[in-house]
Amino acid sequence: MQNIVIDKPYTFVPPRLSRFWLWVARHLGGGQLRRDYGITAVECRGAEHLRASLEAGYGVMLAANHCRPCDPLVLDSLAREVGRPFHTIASWHLFMESRWKRFMLPRIGAFSVYREGMDRESLKCSINTVAAGKAPLVIFAEGFITRSNDRLANFMEGPAFLARAAAKQRPDGKVVIHPVFIRYFFEGNLPTTVTPAIEAIENRLSWQPQTALPLLDRIAKVGLALLALKEIEHLQAPQQGSAKERLQRLVDHLLTPLEHQWGAGRHDGDTMARVKRLRTAMLPDLLGSELTEAERAARWRHLADLYLVQQLHCYPGDYIEQPTAERILETVERYEEDLTDVARGHPPLRAVITVGEAIGLGAARDRSQASDPLTSELRQRMEGLLEESRTQRRVTPTGF
Repeated sequence: MQNIVIDKPYTFVPPRLSRFWLWVARHLGGGQLRRDYGITAVECRGAEHLRASLEAGYGVMLAANHCRPCDPLVLDSLAREVGRPFHTIASWHLFMESRWKRFMLPRIGAFSVYREGMDRESLKCSINTVAAGKAPLVIFAEGFITRSNDRLANFMEGPAFLARAAAKQRPDGKVVIHPVFIRYFFEGNLPTTVTPAIEAIENRLSWQPQTALPLLDRIAKVGLALLALKEIEHLQAPQQGSAKERLQRLVDHLLTPLEHQWGAGRHDGDTMARVKRLRTAMLPDLLGSELTEAERAARWRHLADLYLVQQLHCYPGDYIEQPTAERILETVERYEEDLTDVARGHPPLRAVITVGEAIGLGAARDRSQASDPLTSELRQRMEGLLEESRTQRRVTPTGF
């Protein structure tokens, strides 16, 4: 389990943007993208839309999809394209992973957010950054790394709320949101790339290499085995039904008892909303000293179950029923990450950043509506960019 929950009192980490350290990060960034994430090229499209908003002096927010951990590094290519550094909201746990990250992230424009509670300092910093109009603010609208480049998760209301609040601070009220879609294209030999990863997983399962099966069947078989192992752990036996049905059954089995204990029986919202609500309820006691060791261990087991739910949520269940090279690669990378907490880079990947036209804020939000229409428009634009991005393939992967 990756350490995404920190049992220490939260302290806001503000941005301390430094041109020198940004230059250092950019000097190192290309090698890191290739070495750690397999990114061999980055291309920007629609940068003129963003450039026009910056030249007009608007407050600018970039709402991007978040399918890979390297998305913030990739977006720096867009920052260089338009000649402005970006500020990025990043989960606090990233700053706590090492002293180097805690030093470096603020100096390249990142600042922290506490996802398990109300973070007024981060909220204030976000609003002020957009209102100032000097550097665009990047916010990942899905709120977590989805590992699914071909689908969008539910959007948070945060981007719309922050944009409206920033507009109120500006005399001219000029704040815009640009939808940004990041698409990754695999441009190598698929079997050569993913077969060693699948063989390594089969070895961990104590299997003979399943070389008699076609590659797609082999990947699907490994996925069902990994799911069955979790079902045996939590449901005592492998379950019946489609992969999608089994995933949802396991998610509900894990969440429902916790919601009765920590959430007053609430089951509303999508899976990630349910997870966030439970984490917010569980974490405060961990920061104190009142819990016994047994109670603290039980709390960490509950948090581990929530982490598993988040990982299960990243498997749509039917994702490789209509396979592409990228969907297959993403699935194998999810297997690797879930087994080892680390997903290796699998080059060559080409990243294409597409910037949509600016979305104006329009009228104030109608509170009688269940959701902000600005969020709905943002999602609609993002879905359009997703569809458009499918046509941007330049090299057809081999062996697929």
